[in-house]
Amino acid sequence: MGKDCGHRWSWAPWEGRVIRAGPGPRGKGQWSALVLVLVERTVVTAGPVVLVQVGADCSYPGDGPPGAHPRRPAPRARAARSPRFQSPSPPGAGTCEFRCGLGEGRARPPGGAGGTDLAARLPCQPRLCRPWDLVNVPDSGGGMRLLLLAVLRPHTGNAVTAQRVRAHLEAAGHVCVLKDAFDFGSPSEIANLILAENCEAALALHLYRAGRLLQGHRIPFGIIFGGTDVNEDAKQKEKNTVMGRVLEEARFAVAFTESMKEMAQVQWPHAKGKIYVQSQGIATTPNATFNWNTFLQRSEINQSADNLHIFLLICGLRQVKDPLYLVGAFSEWHQDEPSVYLVIVGPEVDPVFTREVKAKVKRAAGVRLIGEMPQGDLHAAVKNCFAVVNSSVSEGMSAAILEAMDLEVPVLARNIPGNAAVVRHEVTGLLFSTPQEFVHLAKRLVSDPALEKEIVTNGKAYVRMYHSWQVERDTYQQLIRKLEGSSED
Repeated sequence: MGKDCGHRWSWAPWEGRVIRAGPGPRGKGQWSALVLVLVERTVVTAGPVVLVQVGADCSYPGDGPPGAHPRRPAPRARAARSPRFQSPSPPGAGTCEFRCGLGEGRARPPGGAGGTDLAARLPCQPRLCRPWDLVNVPDSGGGMRLLLLAVLRPHTGNAVTAQRVRAHLEAAGHVCVLKDAFDFGSPSEIANLILAENCEAALALHLYRAGRLLQGHRIPFGIIFGGTDVNEDAKQKEKNTVMGRVLEEARFAVAFTESMKEMAQVQWPHAKGKIYVQSQGIATTPNATFNWNTFLQRSEINQSADNLHIFLLICGLRQVKDPLYLVGAFSEWHQDEPSVYLVIVGPEVDPVFTREVKAKVKRAAGVRLIGEMPQGDLHAAVKNCFAVVNSSVSEGMSAAILEAMDLEVPVLARNIPGNAAVVRHEVTGLLFSTPQEFVHLAKRLVSDPALEKEIVTNGKAYVRMYHSWQVERDTYQQLIRKLEGSSED
């Protein structure tokens, strides 16, 4: 053990126990800490069970057939997207350090063509969350009834994340009662729900909006930070105090990025030992029957698709997403270059703000606004657009950005901490700080096929390395075991 096994994995002993590779016999009277079996580029473990991606070519839902690439509108053909790496799996894609705590594993690309250079330039994100760090949690004798509380506005990031987490937990045999936090006005209403549904434990997505409703019910619960709770709500003294009390009761909390974890630890130092990092797992599922020309007609864009550059801004219409940030500058660009359009796609979250957005977009040449779309249609629209845009004031971790990378579409994102955690400028995307800088970078992207090729290739590799849907599943299935047993466990 400890030497490279030929599959870009390095094995190391854990706390003096033997980690066995292969199905060999266990020592009499003592179980191995881990038994590893290589099956089709996947490591299957006995003991604490986890499936871990070993190659970037491993398939997850929505990956599509190897070599499949998005359909692109002209005026020019997209540059051929040959991978930076010589093999389907980027060097280092499955290389992990086992000596870090849960959520702190890092990919360590070995030397060699392509691997070291790219990984050094990618944003540093968790690669492997170690479920065996939770071995002191007792084994489950069966699934629990879990209350999963989140803000479930249709087609928003929180709703998509909640659905994905529910699928992870139900795959482990738990029953998840998914409820919208906005349907409950007080903890007493949640107490009635817990009693009626016979819930044994709970999980809240968003520390303030959902977490505050779980206090004082004498059932164990965990928290998933949403983004605005740590970035925005924590600035308000009353909310900050409430969220600190919630974290005192919570068994664990999950942050999407290291920077989010660090911000939370500064705000609530007493929670330092219970915050884990797990980046969002990404799986895109474009609708094969989606019609791009119909989408353009719906957007009132009456030009041939071959002559267009469509920039998609995907967000719910609320102030924190700042969808009007680029409207003025983009409209001026459109008047000089009529082939460029900005299409804002998303649900009407804030009715008052929505009216403001509609009024301004109506007067802006080259800018369009359409409502929410089913996820499969939205992914298909992303595949067909020229680039995806994010102009938010605050983000936890933008699924739209990661999905665009997975679909091999360039990303232009506002330079804020949540975006900079996943977008490395001129490597996996482009970061802008002003509307004028956005227009400059967008023009550069339109005119520079080599830059576009570099960004989409690196973006795809980054998502494959650091945003594994399967690793996310393993992490939540293991963390939820912390909600078993008494508070002393």
